[in-house]
Amino acid sequence: MDPRQLLTESFGRIHELVPGVVDGLGPDELNHRPDGTGNPIAWLVWHLTRVQDDHVAGVAGTDQLWPQWQERFGLPFDESTVGYGHTSAEVDQVRVVDPALLTAYHEAVHAATERYLGDVDAEELDRVVDERWDPPVTAGVRLVSVVGDCLQHLGQAAYVRGLLGR
Repeated sequence: MDPRQLLTESFGRIHELVPGVVDGLGPDELNHRPDGTGNPIAWLVWHLTRVQDDHVAGVAGTDQLWPQWQERFGLPFDESTVGYGHTSAEVDQVRVVDPALLTAYHEAVHAATERYLGDVDAEELDRVVDERWDPPVTAGVRLVSVVGDCLQHLGQAAYVRGLLGR
């Protein structure tokens, strides 16, 4: 398996897991905050999709898809917000009533990710994309970071969904 196939498979796993976390949930379940302060499923899935959209577009040198979706979500945040550093009050503002909105946005981001990965080779993965770190971050390292972040948040969302069934 070459690196492109490995990354395609990794992002594909994320894509396969998103619907299972949100499908069939109503607004109260999507937006339930465990113990009143934990991150709800809607915020977790929105955030992981925003991060993937932002970071993959950054590596690929393409436009993010979020500007096309922001109005549908009706969130009061700046277009550049991905959820990092959100306060509890800001997490509360991410209210989603329809799980199909989350899966549709994720579907669009996944399709953009697949388009980028279709042309990835070893040279592209070694390209430095962020010199603010020591060592500088390559495209490959950034993509692996996105996969890790997304999978962590999916696990958190699945855990919250499990709590709802208690």
